[in-house]
Amino acid sequence: MQPPIADYALIGDTRTAALCSKSGSIDWLCLPRFDSDPVFSRLIDDSGPHFTLSPIGNAEVERRYDGSSAVLETTYRLDSGVLRLREGMVSDLSGD
Repeated sequence: MQPPIADYALIGDTRTAALCSKSGSIDWLCLPRFDSDPVFSRLIDDSGPHFTLSPIGNAEVERRYDGSSAVLETTYRLDSGVLRLREGMVSDLSGD
C-alpha cells in the first residue's frame, strides 16, 4: 500500500526530481529529465519499481532539509539506536 502523498519529500537537481517516502523508499524518479520515462514508479503502481533503504522494525521518523539546501535528512529512532539517512541529487554541470 502506498503512503499518503504528505509522507513524501522532494529531492532534485534542476533537471529531474525524486519523491522519497518517510519509509526510506524512492517511489518516483524520471531520468535523465523530468519528461523522461520513470525509472522508479511505485507512486502510481504498488508493484512498480522502487529503491528502499530503511531500518528493520518500527521507528519514530523525523525529516528535515539540511539548512537551505535540497539535501533531505530522515532520522529513524529505534529501540536499538538511531539511523540517519541523507538523500540528495548532484547536478550535472557539464551542460550536456
